[in-house]
Amino acid sequence: MAIITLTSDWGKKDYYAAAVKGTILSMLPTATIVDVTHEIEPFNVAQAGFTLKNCFRCFPLGTIHIIAVDTIESMECPHVVVKAEGQYFISTDNGIFSHILDGKFEEAYCIDVIQDSDFFTFATRDRFAKVAVMIANGEPLSSIGEPRLKLNPGGAFCAVARDNTIEGVVMHIDSYDNLITNISRELFEHERRGRDFTIMVKGDLYTVDEISDSYLDVDVVDLVAIFGTHGYLELALNKAKLASLCGIEPKAVIKVVFYDKEATPTPGKLF
Repeated sequence: MAIITLTSDWGKKDYYAAAVKGTILSMLPTATIVDVTHEIEPFNVAQAGFTLKNCFRCFPLGTIHIIAVDTIESMECPHVVVKAEGQYFISTDNGIFSHILDGKFEEAYCIDVIQDSDFFTFATRDRFAKVAVMIANGEPLSSIGEPRLKLNPGGAFCAVARDNTIEGVVMHIDSYDNLITNISRELFEHERRGRDFTIMVKGDLYTVDEISDSYLDVDVVDLVAIFGTHGYLELALNKAKLASLCGIEPKAVIKVVFYDKEATPTPGKLF
């Protein structure tokens, strides 16, 4: 039984998701269709990539993922199907694979499949769904189009470590208004080397100097830093919305400063 997931920026108001599901089920009635989310910000490829990156490995091998964000095709950004880690991804080569797969893949093919419509504004229904069913039916990827040897980079942000600091950015704000940064636990521990530290948000206006295991390790509305299941440094307010209350947006700079105890800085406070 084929599993096909949908990730999009369509929202819940319109008929788009239903049309795609109906198209898939008309061709493959036994398919299991899973909605990852339809609440990606319009055209936010990085957000879609982050979302799928943190859930696709939970699906069985052979799962087919349709990503419908910024799907307009061009010569530079064709429609593609990509195989990676035993799963399949159908999208536009708009840089999203650098966010999902860090650019690593087994096979990639440009989609050269005639769609069943004269309109070119709904590729997910008229093309991606058809390709997903082809894959589910066991057709080789080589029947879909010509190989694509290189995928477009997506400008994924990398945290930078230098001079006893790590400088990163907020790469995602979740529905609780928690800040998920691009500072990995691996990088943090490598640079920390047992030293004390201060994590700074909006300069030194909001700070925290310890890593907690749970949001509840601090008092209500206090700032907390954890490493989430995604493996990245996450900042939150216990039982409150950090991004909204403190006016923080994606790509805001987050800095970690490491120091020996005798050189303890005087950080700011949250409130």
